[in-house]
Amino acid sequence: MKNAVVLLSGGLDSATVLAMARQQGYACHALSVDYGQRHHAELAAAQRVAKTLGATEHRNISIDLTAFGGSALTDSNIAVPEQLSTGIPLTYVPARNTIMLSLALAWAEVLQAQDIFFGVNAVDYSGYPDCRPEYVEAFERMANLATKAAVEGKPLTLHAPLLHLSKAEIIQQGIKLGVDYSLTVSCYQADAQGRACGVCDSCRLRRAGFELAGIPDSTRYRNA
Repeated sequence: MKNAVVLLSGGLDSATVLAMARQQGYACHALSVDYGQRHHAELAAAQRVAKTLGATEHRNISIDLTAFGGSALTDSNIAVPEQLSTGIPLTYVPARNTIMLSLALAWAEVLQAQDIFFGVNAVDYSGYPDCRPEYVEAFERMANLATKAAVEGKPLTLHAPLLHLSKAEIIQQGIKLGVDYSLTVSCYQADAQGRACGVCDSCRLRRAGFELAGIPDSTRYRNA
């Protein structure tokens, strides 16, 4: 089995990506990042998902992005938006995906893995600039310029299998692969028990995805 690093947040998308990578026969080394996010319950969800979906290994790395703030997810003084807004929302975390992918890249080199899986989506998403196809392509090019492995003839492939799928299509694929979405946490302001608010952007996208997929929503909501 070839090694792969899979970024695993504990949310719906990353759980589906882990299941996809396992189906393709990879030995999946799951990586979660505690960056000081408001929805800290997603990290406990990541542990559950990694175990259930058969990750070879699961590591959690801490890096404190609250030192910079600038996002509703890393600054307690900025409220999570509960209404639809235009432009890039306040839940965008500056450089988050670049930081996480860089950590995944470092681990991949150590593991001699030439594959990184990443649950970014450019269809049903919040408009973040680091979720676009151009970003994925640019990071892969950078990785293959910056690493010893690539220079020595072992280039890296950055897999983003959800990039062009709707949330409903992601859920349908995950169900076929045996993903238990009740284990996942997507809410930007989930409580300590992992219960969702039901009104943030992430909750709206998730709920709409289940409705369009025709699959019962197993999400635990605080006000249910």
